[in-house]
Parts: sequence; C-alpha cells; structure tokens
Amino acid sequence: MEYNVHTLPNGIRLLHVPSASAISHACIIVNSGSRDEKEDQSGLAHFIEHLVFKRTEKRNTNQILNRLESVGADLNAYTTKEYTCIHASFLNPYLDRTLELFNDIIFHSTFPEDEIEKEKSVILDEIASYQDQPEEAIYDDFEDLLFADHPLGRNILGTVESVDALTQKNVKQFIKDNYHTDKIVVAVIGNYSFQKLTHIGTKYYSDIEENLFSETRKAPKPAKIFTQGLQKPIAQSHTVLGIQAYSLHHPYKTGLLLLNNHFGGTGMSSVLNLQIREKYGIAYTIESSFSPLTDTGIFTLYFGTDKEKSDRALNLIFKEFKKLREKPLTELQLQKAKNKFIGQIALGEENRIGLIISMAKSLIDYDRIDDLQTVFNKIQDVSTTDLAAIADEILNENNLSALTFYPLG
Repeated sequence: MEYNVHTLPNGIRLLHVPSASAISHACIIVNSGSRDEKEDQSGLAHFIEHLVFKRTEKRNTNQILNRLESVGADLNAYTTKEYTCIHASFLNPYLDRTLELFNDIIFHSTFPEDEIEKEKSVILDEIASYQDQPEEAIYDDFEDLLFADHPLGRNILGTVESVDALTQKNVKQFIKDNYHTDKIVVAVIGNYSFQKLTHIGTKYYSDIEENLFSETRKAPKPAKIFTQGLQKPIAQSHTVLGIQAYSLHHPYKTGLLLLNNHFGGTGMSSVLNLQIREKYGIAYTIESSFSPLTDTGIFTLYFGTDKEKSDRALNLIFKEFKKLREKPLTELQLQKAKNKFIGQIALGEENRIGLIISMAKSLIDYDRIDDLQTVFNKIQDVSTTDLAAIADEILNENNLSALTFYPLG
C-alpha cells in the first residue's frame, strides 16, 4: 500500500495513506502505556486517556466532544500496555478540524482537579464492571501472575486504591516522562495530497516542544510456572493457560501468529473450536491469542465450561497440543493454514481505521511499514519445521501456567 512519512524537527511523524473514499480515518498514537507507570500509580496511562477529553486551555468537555460529533464524526480512544491512541473517522472536509482537536487534547489538556475527582468515580465503576465479568477479569489476574512484580502484569485500569490516589501532579509528570515526540505518530488515510497533510500537520505539531525518547523499559524476567485455582461467585469454570512468548522482533513471531490463528484464532474452523466445541460440545467459548510486545509476548488459551467438564476439556486441549508437537502439519495442511491467515489479513485491510492504526504502530515499532505482499511473503516463508519448533516450546503443557476460576461450592 502506498504511503508517505514526514518527520517534523521535534521528531513527531506524519503518516499519510491515500484513499479515494469520502470518509477519512486518523489517529495519534503515543508509544506510552500501562507498562510505563510507577508501581504505586497503576492505571495512570488509562486515566490520562480519559482526562484528555475533559478540559483543555480553550475547550470544556462539551466543546471537545461536539467538535467532531457535531459534523457526524466518530471520536474515540484506548490504552494498552504499550500505547495510547486517539482516533477518529470523519468526512474528508474535516481533516483540519480533526488534527487540530488531536493537538488540543493531547498537548493542551489542563487536568483540573474537579474533573480528576469526577473521572476517578467513572473509572472505579469501570473496574467494578470489569470484575463482574470473569471471562475478562481472569486474563488480568493471569497476567499479574505471569509477569509477577513487573509493570506488564498490572491491570491497565489500575486498582481501586491506585486510581483513588492519583493526582494532577502524577498526570503531568507521567506525560513529561513518557510522551516522547519521536515516539508519536499522527496518521491519516484519506483523499488528500501528501502536501496537504504535511501542511496541516506542520501547522499543528511543529511547535510542540521536543522531548526525545530514552529507554526506561525493562524486560520481564522468565516466569515461574504456576497452577492456581480460585473460587468465585460464578456459574461456570473459566480457565486461562499461557506462557511468556515471542517479542515483536523475534524470528518466530510470524510463525506463532500463524500457528495461533490455525489452532485457536478467529473463525469457526480453528482446531480448538472444531474439536472442543463442535465435536464434544464441552465449551461454548474456546480461543487462543498471541500478543507480541516490545521485548516479550503473551500467548494465552481461554475456555469456559461447566465445572464438571473442566478437567475433560483440559485433557482434550493437551491432547491437541501433543498432536501438533509430535505430528507436524503436512505441507498441504500448512498451506491451507497460510491461505486462511493471508485471506483474513487481506480482508482486514477493509477496516480502514484498524489499518491506519496498525500502520502507525508499525512505524513506531519498526521504523517501517511492510506492504501486504511483504507480510504475505513472511507468512509463506514459515515452514513445518518452524511450526514444530514453536509448538514444542509454546504448546508444551510442561511449560504452561494455568489459572482457573471455579464456582463456589
């Protein structure tokens, strides 16, 4: 896919992807997330993501929200362990309005004390709501154990105690310490010339004070394998198996993405779904995921089922693990898995907002953006030998940790 990048003197990069659509999509991504928080400030990165919509030097909350919504646009944001992202979808004439608003909320928010206190209540309600969903909460508890005593293990939302203790000083210091201009990308996919985007981007981002990146993140130590069970006031058992996996830069990253998609990824035809749900009718939801990060990764497998079926489900899963380890995919099976994965990626390009966010992240992570053919070539290069080695390490029950939520009684 065609794209252009312009780097401002302060390090902020402007990414442009041309499109013939009447709808544009834009994002501003900061390479800063929950892993960059101090231990007693858990939830701070996510807290800031909320607060930037509350008040700036020239706008109140209603003015911020209506700036784009009044012209039918969609404005939203999210925080991960390594990123903070503000994104919007809008009609083409409103590019200037969108990039100006991104500038205003990211670099000119005032974080007033009254808004800080109000937003604490909102986030505490969010935490409570999240804890009421065991299929979601179990991932956070599992990662807390998997990355013990490391920021990657902490809940992105924070805890009741940590959020309640956050202050305006914490907010401003975190931004100063972590919003590095050379790790910020402003990206747009739309029907504009690169010259126009560069002109507007320069107008709103060239005067941001330079704040260059310095490495402060520490890689997690290898996890001690654990098996834990907790009783909860729930109707079903919920289990997560997992392991620290490959980073963004590991040579086996693409192989594990492919294996995960074949084994337990999206779609009804994954190995786990066909075997555990369709053949035996044991679990309504069973899925695996792989999230590569800067210096590590997270591979997990989740299933929920009745308490009395939990052990059988686990045995069947380990049986499928063993098959993949001891009997590598044939060339035909491997090619089918590749075709499926490649097709899903190609279709994913139709999600324009997802595409521009993915491209912006790639620019931050790799200082480059691979075109689709390069991505497909990497997938095609994965061999049965590669998958066998990956399965032997990642899908080895002796290497996996487990956490289960059991119903009371």
